Amino acid sequence: MKKTLIIFYLLLVNFSFSQKKQDYILKSPDGKIEVKIEVSDKTSWTIFHEKDLILSPSEMSLTIDENIVLGKNPIVVNSKKESVDTSFETPFYKKKSVQDKYNQLVINFKNDFSIEYRVFNDGAAYRFITKKKKDITVKWEEVQLNFDRDYNTLMPYVRDLRNPKDPYISSFEAQYENKKISEFAKDTLAFLPFLIDFKNNKKAVFLEANLEDYPGLFVTNNNSKSGFESRFSKYPLQEKNGGFNNINRLITERANYLVQTKGTRSFPWRIIVISKNDADLANNDMVQKLSEPTKIKDISWIKPGKVAWDWWNDWNIYNIDFKAGINTQTYKYYIDFASKNKVEYVVLDEGWSLEDDIMKHNPNVDLEALIAYGKERNVGIILWSSWMALTKNTLGIFKNYANLGIKGFKVDFLDRDDAKMVKSVYDIAQKAADSKLLLDFHSMYKPTGIQRTFPNILNFEGVKGLENNKWTPNDDVPLYDCSIPFIRMMAGPMDYTPGAMRNATKSEFKPSHSNPESQGTRCHQLALYTIFEAPLQMMADSPTAYIKEQESTDFIAKIPTTFDETVALDGEVGKFVTIARKKANIWYLGAITNWDSREITIDFSFLEKGKKFEAEIFSDGINADKAAVDYKREKIAVDSTTKLKYRLASGGGLAMIIK
Repeated sequence: MKKTLIIFYLLLVNFSFSQKKQDYILKSPDGKIEVKIEVSDKTSWTIFHEKDLILSPSEMSLTIDENIVLGKNPIVVNSKKESVDTSFETPFYKKKSVQDKYNQLVINFKNDFSIEYRVFNDGAAYRFITKKKKDITVKWEEVQLNFDRDYNTLMPYVRDLRNPKDPYISSFEAQYENKKISEFAKDTLAFLPFLIDFKNNKKAVFLEANLEDYPGLFVTNNNSKSGFESRFSKYPLQEKNGGFNNINRLITERANYLVQTKGTRSFPWRIIVISKNDADLANNDMVQKLSEPTKIKDISWIKPGKVAWDWWNDWNIYNIDFKAGINTQTYKYYIDFASKNKVEYVVLDEGWSLEDDIMKHNPNVDLEALIAYGKERNVGIILWSSWMALTKNTLGIFKNYANLGIKGFKVDFLDRDDAKMVKSVYDIAQKAADSKLLLDFHSMYKPTGIQRTFPNILNFEGVKGLENNKWTPNDDVPLYDCSIPFIRMMAGPMDYTPGAMRNATKSEFKPSHSNPESQGTRCHQLALYTIFEAPLQMMADSPTAYIKEQESTDFIAKIPTTFDETVALDGEVGKFVTIARKKANIWYLGAITNWDSREITIDFSFLEKGKKFEAEIFSDGINADKAAVDYKREKIAVDSTTKLKYRLASGGGLAMIIK
């Protein structure tokens, strides 16, 4: 009896110790953001910005192995704070280098795990770290996002009809729905990033970074209807072909866990970026800062650039003496156009090979002749492939086509980010780097920082881009264009594929497969080449269309795809945005608006003081409200004291090159 009482007493002491509440405070370097971490029978964080409550107490935990819940009833071993102020080079980005300044707290717990918190001047993040000697099975991760009020959100929902029973099959393409937290669509999921609109003009965007050997995060509404909680796709056990042209892999059976992984590892960052100035969201580096450095030692062969693209314009070239289509003559025409206009690449989209076996070519396409033809004209060839076809023999395919002289691959129809797919993406990136091949993960995969780790990945889709105009006439595209720089673009580059030369007003726009149009003005399209980040940037329209509009084409061709400096000048989510970027000694400026015509002021104080510049300016024409193709081109002298007012037409834009 006495022995039993002693054991009971010891258990009670241990339980009491684990329940003892411990609070930690971590502030941003400028002191404006304060994170309160509470450790008791659970672990949670609360976030304030200038004393405004941003995130109410929100729990975090990680369930591993036989239902061991890290973060519940934890026992703190020790903790350590430190301040970091450093920077790193970013050669294929919107700026040459990124400052990485933050305060950090690492709490080490009994049971061989830690939680690492970082607070920056523009946000906060945390991640779990495990230190197990053996491999572990991750059953679940709890991510709670709780709020004190029913705020408005801009939320991208999963909308995919290929496998309605599996909500984790997603193209990650969705317009934002402006709804209150309590109005979250029932029985569905949303994906990251998404935005919360607080009081005092403050906004927060929720992201993840360093997603490796782990599934992507989705959210759904929690029971309180004042926040969200995590959802993850379980690990795939059985798959079958399905979806578009039967080239997707649809999941038919899933495990009861997320991933089986190394016991000693760090997990993805859970991120909140906070801003009281919308424009700051359009020039944010958080995902870059929280991603692993490059694993490629030699990056000298990686060449960003623009791409003449065939699919969006349906190979629709004319005023020629051969039948246009997926054939050698058509692609030579594309190469000639690219060479003449100093466009670095031409992509051969679907149809150049069998969709399920890209080692077998379309007999109408002489690939080796096109590679040689392009090489003579300083134009590289990029090949389209479905993910399914590429993964049948990734290494063999890459070696074969790299030896032929192919520069890269546009990989399509991934449509998932479960742990198996994420691991495949890392595998493809490494094998492509080994063969010195560029990558564009066109469909349908959202970036989470791997572009820093493998800089040969120059672009991602995961955005409802221009190609959707071909079949979605009811989408409000200018509204979306004025939203994604503040939300989706924070995660990484976007294969939006701009460059339409057939431009339409709101009332005149109509879908077309072979003669596709864009919603909004010509200058709206020109401005996207500066505003939308894409180291591998498509020119979506046909060479014939660009030749007819050579003045616009010359302007597009001069805009680089990576930059040394970025300044977000002005903007309001969903309404308008103005961004200036610098490459060498030349500045590039883009501004766009939604369907509301508006007057904007361009303040040139970002220019070097005491120096005179000449600005080549494309602005909406006086009749752009009826003829969206109407524009005005002019050259004027400017300096750092110049302020100019411009009227943006409905769905309009403004584009400049300043040197």
